[in-house]
Amino acid sequence: MAWDVRGKTILITGATSGIGREAAVALARRGARVVLVGRDPGRTEAAVATVNARSGAAEVSHLLCDFSSRADIRRLADTVLARHDRLDVLINNAGAVNKERRLTVDGIEMTFAVNHLGYFLLTNLLTDLLVRSAPARVVTVASEAHRHATLDFDDLGFERGGYRIMRAYGRSKLANVLFANELARRLASSGVTSNSLHPGVVATNIWSRAPGWVKPILYLLRPTMISAEKGAEAIVQLAASPEMEGVTGKYFNREKIVEPAPLAQDEALAKQLWNVSARMVGL
Repeated sequence: MAWDVRGKTILITGATSGIGREAAVALARRGARVVLVGRDPGRTEAAVATVNARSGAAEVSHLLCDFSSRADIRRLADTVLARHDRLDVLINNAGAVNKERRLTVDGIEMTFAVNHLGYFLLTNLLTDLLVRSAPARVVTVASEAHRHATLDFDDLGFERGGYRIMRAYGRSKLANVLFANELARRLASSGVTSNSLHPGVVATNIWSRAPGWVKPILYLLRPTMISAEKGAEAIVQLAASPEMEGVTGKYFNREKIVEPAPLAQDEALAKQLWNVSARMVGL
């Protein structure tokens, strides 16, 4: 039977604005049971109202989570498991950038913690539910910024210096692609697919906390940026398209499969990242 998103339960993190909210609108219009995950109660409730109004859907709900906190992610997973007997699509989209090096409540560099470890922990906690719901899909929002990134397991959080906003962001996005590929290998016979994507250079507010020197560059790039609605199309394709059935372990630039950076294809590095990440989140 061909994949049909109608009636399927889809969890979207980072869904209060930008491409996450636009993907929620598009998927709700197609008849999916969409669960939005946001950090701020007011913004998350407003996002649900917006998605309901724009999609005409009645089955849009929400949950709260601060992805800089391991405890919060575990609470989110527990709530999902308690409320839902199936999960057909998990969309890992929550993200952050930080102009200065900051630590989470767990003592981990903020960008890596939110952008990678949050995805890693939540997905692992929900893997059994995804497998029971198979065929199911995991969609991880990465970025072309991964192409210039490195991984240093002796200094993942730039503790010894050299922290820069794009170095930290790129590292977290490289980790996203490595994680998505390794997840695909580990779930190869389960009926759960795992893919990552670059949604395009999207005009969203994720860079609102960028340092002052970046702002003129972003202003110059603005005319070339795509809308959040356009950027969400790649997410919707991976989540909802019947043509994506069985496609796994791939990296997409917008809606086309492309080869990620050579480092992102290193299976040994992916396994090492998986093991290090598991220790960092207490799995």
